[in-house]
Amino acid sequence: MKNSILEKDKQYIWHPYTQQKTAAEPLAIIKGQEALLFDENGNEYIDGISSWWTNTHGHSNPYIAKKIYEQALELEHVIFAGFTHKPAVTLGERLLGKIPYQKRVFFSDNGSTAVEIAIKMAIQYFHNKGIQRKTLVAFENAFHGETFGAMSASGDLSLNNAFKEHLFNIIRIPEPIGEDKEKSFAALEEVLQNNQVYAFIFEPLLQGAGGMRMYAPEDLDKLIAICRKHEVLCIADEVMTGFYRTGKFFASDYLKNKPDLMCLSKGLTGGTLPLAITTCTEEIFEAFLSDDKLKTFFHGHSYTANPIGCAAALASLDLFEQDSTQQNIEWLVSNHANFLKKIKGHPKLNDVRQQGTVLAFEFKTSQNTSYFNNLRDKLYYYFLDRGAILRPLGNVIYLMPPYCITKKQLLKLYNLIEQILTEDFI
Repeated sequence: MKNSILEKDKQYIWHPYTQQKTAAEPLAIIKGQEALLFDENGNEYIDGISSWWTNTHGHSNPYIAKKIYEQALELEHVIFAGFTHKPAVTLGERLLGKIPYQKRVFFSDNGSTAVEIAIKMAIQYFHNKGIQRKTLVAFENAFHGETFGAMSASGDLSLNNAFKEHLFNIIRIPEPIGEDKEKSFAALEEVLQNNQVYAFIFEPLLQGAGGMRMYAPEDLDKLIAICRKHEVLCIADEVMTGFYRTGKFFASDYLKNKPDLMCLSKGLTGGTLPLAITTCTEEIFEAFLSDDKLKTFFHGHSYTANPIGCAAALASLDLFEQDSTQQNIEWLVSNHANFLKKIKGHPKLNDVRQQGTVLAFEFKTSQNTSYFNNLRDKLYYYFLDRGAILRPLGNVIYLMPPYCITKKQLLKLYNLIEQILTEDFI
C-alpha cells in the first residue's frame, strides 16, 4: 500500500546500525504484548532479545503504563537544575538501597550518556584534587556506547573506524577469560605502574556487543584490587547487566570489591522510556563540593530526571519486588541451565555459555568470530522467518527474553536453536 508504514519509512527514516543501501525492509511493528510483538500483517514474533536488552517485564505492561499515565497528569517535566521532584528523589533512594556502597545518583537519558558521565566524573575527580591523570583502561572486546567517551572506552570492533583519530587516550587489556587470565592481571598491573590512569571501566561478568563473553567474579575482584592499590577508580557499566540479567539485581552484587561508579539504563524503566543513571560514592561526590564554582560538575540535559521516566522506573522496581517476578527469573535461569547441558558439546558449536538469564551460542565458522561474520544474516533471517527475533552478534546467537516469557514461547526458541543445527549452511 502506497501509504503503508514501510513506504513512509523508506522515504523518511534512517535506522541505527543499518546499511540502508543493502538492508532488507524493516518489520512494521504495531503492537506488543508481554514477550510478543505483532507486525502490520498480523504476524507474531517472540522478542528473544528484549528489544535490545531493555524490556524486562514484557511489552505494554499495564502496571507500568498506568503509573506513566498517572504521572503525566500530575507533572510531565520540570528543569532539574535548581528544582527537584518526588519521583526522582524516591527513585534515587530506592536504587541506592540496593547498592549501599554507592551514595549519589546522577540522571541522564541513555546508556552511552551514563558512561560518558562516569568517565567525566572520574577525570574531574582527580582534576579537582589537583592530581594529574590522563588515561582510561578498558577491556579489548568492550562495548560502552556511541558517544565519544563511550566509543573511546570500547574495544576495536571496527564500528568506530571513522572516528579513531578523534578518540581520547585509552589502553586496553585482555579479558580474564581462559588462558588470558594471568595476562589480564599482569597487563593491568603494568599499565597502572607506567601510566597516569584515572579509571578502569568494565562490563561486569558479561560483555554484550563484544560477543556475550563471560568471565568470573573472582577474576574481576582481583582486577579491582589491583586498581585499589594504585588508587584508580573503577567504573561498572551495568547498562546491560543490571536488573537481573546476570541472575542478581546487579552483576556487581557478585563482587567482593565494589566499583566506585556504576552506569545504569536499558532495563531501568522496564523497557518503556529512555532514562539512565550514573551512581558514585560519597568520596567522589565530595570532590566536587567547593566554594570554587569551577569545580562544579557541568553536565546535564533538558530531560534530566524526567518525572514520567522516573515513574516508569519506580513501577519497574515494584514489579521486580513481586514474588512472581522473582520466580520467573529463577525459572528462566534454571531452564537455560538445563538447555545448556542438553546442547553443550554439539559439533557445530564452539561454545555454549550462560550467565543468569542470558544464554549464548557460539557457532563454528571458517571466518573470524567477529561482529561482521557473514553467518550473522543467515542466522538472523532464519529465526525471523520462523517468528523469533534473535539479533546475532556475528556468529553468536543469544537468548535474553523478557522475564514474563511463557514456557511454550521459551521452548519454541530452544527448539529453533536445535533445528538450525541440522541445517546445511551451519
